[in-house]
Amino acid sequence: MTALDHPFDWHLDLFWTLAIPALFAAYLVTTRSGDRRASPRQRVFFTLGVAALLVAFMWPLGDLAAHWSLLALVLQRLLLMLAGTPRPILVRLTRPAAVDAVLRVIVKPVPAVGIVTVVAVGTLTTGVVSLAANSDAARVAIQIVVLLSGFVLWAPVLTELPGAQPLSAFGRGGYLIVQSIVPSFLSVIWIFARRSLYASYDHRGTVLGMSPVLDQQLAGFLAKLCTIAVLWTVAFTLMTRSQVAAESGDDAEPLMWSDVQREIERAERREQRERRPHAPGDPPAG
Repeated sequence: MTALDHPFDWHLDLFWTLAIPALFAAYLVTTRSGDRRASPRQRVFFTLGVAALLVAFMWPLGDLAAHWSLLALVLQRLLLMLAGTPRPILVRLTRPAAVDAVLRVIVKPVPAVGIVTVVAVGTLTTGVVSLAANSDAARVAIQIVVLLSGFVLWAPVLTELPGAQPLSAFGRGGYLIVQSIVPSFLSVIWIFARRSLYASYDHRGTVLGMSPVLDQQLAGFLAKLCTIAVLWTVAFTLMTRSQVAAESGDDAEPLMWSDVQREIERAERREQRERRPHAPGDPPAG
């Protein structure tokens, strides 16, 4: 780890400097032709998502989050967890059998809330935050876990996931409201704590004009208010659009070819398992 003597000392994060352009290049190659061809609108949204990753991981926010400010860390986490993933990428990434098996679990609200809560709380415990502040490798691993948890957060809401049985609009709205409340209970502790809880951010003097306790309290307000604002807005929009669609008689979700293709792939995997010879003592298929 590079020692930083000032909050705005410049530091190059080599991993993300290489990984983010590689991700962008892979997207352009993957979605340039065929049935995975991305529309101009999809390209714009993906570019905005890449820009959000650059803001989250690179200087100055990345350095502030790693070594100086819980407020910056929370802002970084919000950028990672509240970002979406375009359909062409989802179709490709979720095609392997193992990933598809996980997908069929995380699209259910209860497992999704549990996973997001464990990641959101676990990665913000004092020990994990201290580990991330003192190890570049650990910090990158934790950031990747948080980024993946953002996908889990949105999975029950997305209608773009191939082969997933979507919830009703009111079911998705209710799920988002629950998801905005359960994982963010740490923010209440931060708001009312009278001392800094994180040694990694307990610097002498002030950082960005804030004492460690004020930084912690503002992080609590940011985590609570931003999560509620974003997820409740999406929930309200989903339910409003559903009501309007129902009144106009056009409330069916469109069936995509990738949905049909995913179900065919699942059926083929089931057939292969059934054809596979069983050793004595193996449980029956199905």
